[in-house]
Amino acid sequence: MAHGNGTVTLSNEEVLRYSRHLILPDVGIDGQRKLKAGRILLIGAGGLGSPLALYLAAAGVGTLGLVDFDVVDVSNLQRQVLHGTKDIGRPKLESARERIHDVNPHVHVELYETRLTSANALDIIRDYDVVIDGTDNFATRYLTNDACVLLGKPNVYGSIFRFEGQASVFALEEGPCYRCLFPEPPPPGLVPSCAEGGVLGVLPGLVGTIQATEGIKLILGVGEPLVGRLLLIDALTMQFRTVRLRKDPNCPACGTHEIRELIDYDQFCGVTPESHVTNTNEIPEITPSELAERLRRGDDIDLIDVREPYELDIASIPNVQLIPLGTLAEALPTLDASRETIVICRTGARSGRAVRQLQAAGFRRVYNLAGGIHRWADEVDPSLPKY
Repeated sequence: MAHGNGTVTLSNEEVLRYSRHLILPDVGIDGQRKLKAGRILLIGAGGLGSPLALYLAAAGVGTLGLVDFDVVDVSNLQRQVLHGTKDIGRPKLESARERIHDVNPHVHVELYETRLTSANALDIIRDYDVVIDGTDNFATRYLTNDACVLLGKPNVYGSIFRFEGQASVFALEEGPCYRCLFPEPPPPGLVPSCAEGGVLGVLPGLVGTIQATEGIKLILGVGEPLVGRLLLIDALTMQFRTVRLRKDPNCPACGTHEIRELIDYDQFCGVTPESHVTNTNEIPEITPSELAERLRRGDDIDLIDVREPYELDIASIPNVQLIPLGTLAEALPTLDASRETIVICRTGARSGRAVRQLQAAGFRRVYNLAGGIHRWADEVDPSLPKY
């Protein structure tokens, strides 16, 4: 027997599956039919995308779109619960689809194995009711925001770092957008990524389920969405604070509507495609194999490690001087600019920024260890753990 009226109906199996929803006064059969007719797009199938996909699928959202172009890495598994050990090396979208269908075979999954860009964002987002931002970089956040404002789609925002998270709902007519809160992106390299700064594994679960809750409320049209409010979460003290946000009448996206089309967001955020790691055109580099050979020969070289002290405890190269990147400016007077200097970090990103800083301070014989400790473990010392 089909339950409900109109074009979307629930089978007896679905009625049983969603029974705890159906007895909620604010959901009921009509609300569950709204969820089944609903279309939610998830940007990213990683830390935030994992709880989002699992809970939205379980809740019975009829169509889930996923945008991602990454493969599952063992370091993802500490927080990205959508994927398992057996999925290492697989495209995230493959393991995501498999897991979603296991959670709820009634959910239709639409996959976009691509990076969201100015060229494809409007076409991808256009057919969805709600967009949920699970990205981890500023360029894609601004892109997602502007596309949602142009198309009139709600943008459920979340971000995480170390022990802290944020969530809000942007781009609804009555509230602000992401640009109202952050008119300008931070300078490249100022805010470390989760790969550099770390993230508590359960934190994306906390923030992602809050985003999923907001998505479900928007589809159902119940409660008060996080519009005009930024939820701040501190997992260390387990405190939740809400900051009021105002719509900025001069915002170029949702205020003056100056932004009528999508721009080059990498350029806007000062990111070149290579600078996610290092810009090898500008930064002199040495490979781990070359450095190991020179150290074996006994060459007189200064080794500077710009990671944090706790990272040195995980894995390090012998005889390095630890100068965390944030303290490099203070340490400059203690360093000899005439000496040959090799700078080291986890993957080469922070050390690349340190090389630039040292070059600006007059160092002429300074080199970045290409690929950082990770590549050193691959090429020189396989006994070192990678993290």
